Amino acid sequence: MVSMNKTDTARRVQVIKCLCEGMSIRSTVRITGVAKNTVVKLLCDMGCACADYHHRAVRNLTVQRLQCDEIWSFVGAKKKNVTPEQEQNGWGDVWTWTAIDADTKLCVTYFVGDRGKHSAFAFMDDAAKRINGRLQITTDAHKPYLAAVEKAFGGDADYAQLHKIYGAPEANESRYSPLPASVTI
Repeated sequence: MVSMNKTDTARRVQVIKCLCEGMSIRSTVRITGVAKNTVVKLLCDMGCACADYHHRAVRNLTVQRLQCDEIWSFVGAKKKNVTPEQEQNGWGDVWTWTAIDADTKLCVTYFVGDRGKHSAFAFMDDAAKRINGRLQITTDAHKPYLAAVEKAFGGDADYAQLHKIYGAPEANESRYSPLPASVTI
């Protein structure tokens, strides 16, 4: 196995390519011959470099339609399985808030935190600082968005919540209109 001190640029590029293609860390180790700790360290370094670049470069954007949502995950264990000591160390549920330009698919901003109003305010405030001009914002029906969008954008945004209802259709509910009687198939 090759350690970080002995990993040349070509091998580092190979590791990053593998990870970007969705390969696991262990698969990357097997394919490249680079030590697991080296792959993990390189992944962390690249993550920090990408976050720094995004923070500096993704500014003064003209966005017409912004779509926002949250993605659930957990650190260490799901909240229901976390001890108080683990919770103090940051274990439990975590949400990644994302704001995507609907036209270019650019991730305008993201925020990792809980699903509460303070996270919503921080997320929307950062989005507002990156965008120039009036835009349209769409979110799910998560309540903290209401005040956060208003505070961050004021009157410079048209805002709508999309409320999705999941479940089986009603007995007399139809997805398509029936064919006219004169049409035969």
